Amino acid sequence: MSFVITPPEPVTLPVRGTSDRFPVRRVYCVGRNYAAHAVEMGFDPDRHPPFFFQKNPDNLNLSGEFPYPTKTSDVHHEIELLVALSKGGSNIPVADAMDCVYGYAVALDMTRRDLQGKAKETGRPWETGKAVDHSGPTSELVAASDIGHPTQGAIWLKVDGEMRQEGDINQLIWKIPEMINYLSELFELAPGDVIFTGTPSGVGPVTRGSVMHGHIDGIGDLNVVVT
Repeated sequence: MSFVITPPEPVTLPVRGTSDRFPVRRVYCVGRNYAAHAVEMGFDPDRHPPFFFQKNPDNLNLSGEFPYPTKTSDVHHEIELLVALSKGGSNIPVADAMDCVYGYAVALDMTRRDLQGKAKETGRPWETGKAVDHSGPTSELVAASDIGHPTQGAIWLKVDGEMRQEGDINQLIWKIPEMINYLSELFELAPGDVIFTGTPSGVGPVTRGSVMHGHIDGIGDLNVVVT
């Protein structure tokens, strides 16, 4: 087979303790999945049906650096648990959903909050705020076969040594099996899909030179410098 242009390199994530790589197909993100974060964003924290948006696979960023993006003066951090799928399908029952999970990582959903806000006001899509180049800093994956499927554990983010976000993954409004079930009713999921599961409260701005340190108990750490 010949190509009219050179195909891009596949996006892959490293797997802790191995030389293997996890190939990424799609990136789904669930919005307002911690009650306190929903409140700080001005929304009802009750358990409404989940909603999702997407990043691009090449938004995932393993460099340890986040280049401050253009056309914004208000870039926010959002620390999240990332779930990576090794199986997929449509209409996956909640009871079977965890069989689809390969592993977990620590991730950041970096957001041009000012552009996202304008999109909300005008009823337009969120891509200019969310699908930003390099906006998904991600740690190495840790396989569920090594750690199981965590349902609780501290999740936090420090910026320049100051605690900004702090919560527990047991505070997820929509739990991981429910997210997989709901997504699979909207899209046919497949191996290589990853899900950003939402962020706790405390989101806020960063500037060039900010040093972010994220952590999730049992999963690992993520260190990123804003450049």
